[in-house]
Amino acid sequence: MRFRAKIVDLACLNHFSRVVNTIAKLARSCTLRLTASKLYFILSDKVANGGVSMWCELCQGNFFDEFQMEGVATEHNEIYLELVPENLSRALKTAQSAKTVKMKLTNKHCPCLRVAVELPSLSSSSRIVTHDIPVGVIPRRLWNDFREPSVPDFDVSIYLPVLKTMKSVVERMKNLSNSIVIEANLNGEMNLKIETDLVSVTTHFKDLGNPPWASEDGRPSSAPDRDLESMAEARVDIRKLQQLLAGQQVNPTKALCNIVSKRIVHFILLHEDVSLQYFIPALA
Repeated sequence: MRFRAKIVDLACLNHFSRVVNTIAKLARSCTLRLTASKLYFILSDKVANGGVSMWCELCQGNFFDEFQMEGVATEHNEIYLELVPENLSRALKTAQSAKTVKMKLTNKHCPCLRVAVELPSLSSSSRIVTHDIPVGVIPRRLWNDFREPSVPDFDVSIYLPVLKTMKSVVERMKNLSNSIVIEANLNGEMNLKIETDLVSVTTHFKDLGNPPWASEDGRPSSAPDRDLESMAEARVDIRKLQQLLAGQQVNPTKALCNIVSKRIVHFILLHEDVSLQYFIPALA
């Protein structure tokens, strides 16, 4: 099992660093899955137990100048590592003006992801700062726990408003309640509501648009006979929503949300070379 990679391009390095920062804000610990063409950051808290889950996918070719890996076996050419993304984020912060960053899987006293940052120096010799980030190697028999979560049959799918706007609304509401109701319909309308004994606040968004999801027979997969005006809603933990919005370091080109009434809210944030899915279970 071997892995080594190298980033030379500064724009790619900063972009990768922003993605890792976002992940670090969403998960204390996560699984890094490496394949020949992609990297995945996965958080698979069981949604049934009230945990959020996350699936972030990157094409390695858009970030790395060199990328070599040998998985655990020829027919299973993948590596699954458990790591604390904050540690990787901190290591990359030292690399903001680096000439190169090399990553390598090593095993000194324990398995580590070694991040070697070559910094520009005034003399001819370069300075290299090395970070050894402890990782856990996840055995093959547990890999099935980290499959891509399936998109549930949603009642409504809608494009999100500008995330910065949404974030400031949610931040103000967070001071008033621990939970927030997200509701939307197939007419491009979305409301964020909080209701407590003392106060009821609703923010309305209009003309957001609904994605053209099509199923095999060409009909939208979100309840084709659904009334356009009727709202699907889910009440979620406001801190989990705020965490997602506050963590966004990569401005997505598309952001949408799927609501399964009273069950789950599924967010999809797409950037040209990164996709992030985030699932927040509804509160009872």
